[in-house]
Amino acid sequence: MKYAIQINASPNSTNSGYCAYQFIKAALKMNHQVLRVFFYQEGIYHALKYSILPDDELQMTKKWSKLAKEQQIDLVVCISAAQRRGLLFDDEAKRQGKLDQDLAEGFRISGLGQLLEATLLADRFIEFG
Repeated sequence: MKYAIQINASPNSTNSGYCAYQFIKAALKMNHQVLRVFFYQEGIYHALKYSILPDDELQMTKKWSKLAKEQQIDLVVCISAAQRRGLLFDDEAKRQGKLDQDLAEGFRISGLGQLLEATLLADRFIEFG
């Protein structure tokens, strides 16, 4: 089975991102395929490189980065949602005169077309948050 996943909630407001992460880990363990994880609305905060949380809290950004690296999962952040919330990606950071982008390792910026493509290629689309 092929899955496309969308995450809409911030990692600090609900546990839906963690539920999505756990679902993906279980699906991969059962030899299913995750085509893409699309971070939309408040979900873009999962991709924030400079988010610093207390040590005893879930470090979702690090978990996503590690998962993307180990499993070659495509983590896509909606460009419009990111811009509205001040998350600077490489081109925009340079344009604004910033030294670095805000996007964590393993994430990339793209548009809703990537979500549409994933839903067309997937057997199932699941939205969290």
